[in-house]
Amino acid sequence: MGDLVAPLEILGALLVLFGLVLALFILRRYLLSRNGATFDCSVRHEYPRRASAWILGVARYGEDTLEWFRIFTVNPRPSRVFVRSQLFLVEWKQPAEQEINSILPGSVIVRCTYNGEEHLEMAMTRSDYTGFITWLEATPPGIAPFSA
Repeated sequence: MGDLVAPLEILGALLVLFGLVLALFILRRYLLSRNGATFDCSVRHEYPRRASAWILGVARYGEDTLEWFRIFTVNPRPSRVFVRSQLFLVEWKQPAEQEINSILPGSVIVRCTYNGEEHLEMAMTRSDYTGFITWLEATPPGIAPFSA
């Protein structure tokens, strides 16, 4: 019976640790979405010969920035910050057959350029895409939200 106590204590400690990490994820998501200006948004970067993997995240609108947070981290800071005046829409498309299982169901893929060089894709729902376009079009006068 004494040989069984140590493994059970370790298992109990691991379960408590797992519960704490899960609670941190839930608390972080709640704190991010408190202002209501967030949406689920997966991101991947395009490179000249290949694209990276999709990374699940949450995007939050700011006045002139779009902050993107990875889902599976407890870091309270955004992983990426996109300045609206440097973010340009290239096109949107339906996901290809091989992409359907990598992004959230019902998502469309939005191709953008950032800072004139970086190419990236974002996957979001169609209604989130409408909000994203509205946010981009709210750019101050003199700055075009779409690339020519």
